[in-house]
Parts: sequence; structure tokens; C-alpha cells
Amino acid sequence: MTIEFISEEQRDALQEVVNIGMGQAGASIAKVLGEFVELSVPQISAVDAVGIPAALAALAGDGIASAVRQAFLGELRGEAIVIFSEHSAHDLAELLSCNDALDGPASRELLLDISNVLVGACLGGVAQLLRTAIGFSAPSLLADQVPTSDLLQAEEISARCALLVEVRFGLEKRVFRSHLVMLMPDDAVAALRRALDRFIEEL
Repeated sequence: MTIEFISEEQRDALQEVVNIGMGQAGASIAKVLGEFVELSVPQISAVDAVGIPAALAALAGDGIASAVRQAFLGELRGEAIVIFSEHSAHDLAELLSCNDALDGPASRELLLDISNVLVGACLGGVAQLLRTAIGFSAPSLLADQVPTSDLLQAEEISARCALLVEVRFGLEKRVFRSHLVMLMPDDAVAALRRALDRFIEEL
């Protein structure tokens, strides 16, 4: 079920700040990998908890994927999930010249490192624009090479509903694709609304 709990004006403002934040994240990844990073327009929606696993699966598409989760804390709080397409780890390893021994642990470590850069840069940029402090937990592996329908189970979600903010990162001429999704529980969205209202007033 789709829910509405931010106004159109707030949604437009959120899309603007996320767009700037993801630009910073794309620049950070481009610097690390030495490759041009393709970015999507941020997509923002709100769904109930039962619909979140299906929403993530739809974003990731058919096939196999891996996912990393990382909590963010402060006035704005929630969880960021970075979904990687099936061959993304090998593509990253090839770029970083470390694919000769990319076994399971090395592959997972690489995804954790890239996720940490993406989440930190994107959400850090959003928090800076909204003039609020933000902190992060250490990233952890949510799913490793599983069907996209199994990325996240409903019982793993404590919130009644969540705001989904999704951005896609890709590398030109590479199979690497990732989706960064921010899940914010309904009781944390009030703080987001206040921060967005402050941002709008200062424009």
C-alpha cells in the first residue's frame, strides 16, 4: 500500500537535497574508481512495512543481487540499504585491480567499503543541506547473492511504514549497478518534515 506523509512541496525539496547529496556520493565513487558515474533522478515514495520487500525487489529487478545495510542516527534516523547487481563486486574488483583473489570474504568486504562511501557521502550531503547532524553505524551485509525477492523479509522491518528514497548509481561501460534506498520509519519522518520546512523557508 502506498501512503502519503510528506507534502508535494516537501517532496520536491527532498528530491532536490537528495539529488545534491547523490552528486557528492557519485563524485566520491568516481574519485575512488577513476570512472564516470551515472546517476538517476531520485525516486521518493512511502509504503507500509509489508510492501517494503516487494518495493526493494522491484527496484533491483529480476535476478541475483547482494545488499548492505547501514543505520543512520540523529535528528534524521533510519536505515540505508545499498543493493548491488549480481556481477558488481567483480566489476569493482577489476577496476581496483584486486580481482585475482576475489573470493567470498574479499567480495563482501569490497561491497561494504563501497556502500560506506556511498551512504556517507549521500546522506552526509543531505544532512549538511538540512543543517542537521548525522551519524552512522558500521555497514553490515544484509544479503549475499540471493534472488532479489529475498533481499529483505517483512519480519526484519520494525516500522509500520517507511519513506523510500531511491537513487541509482552506475558506471559507464560497466555492469556495475547499485541502488541506495533510505528507509525512514514513520515516527522519524516528522523530524524530516521539520528539516525540509526549514530548508524551504531559507530558499
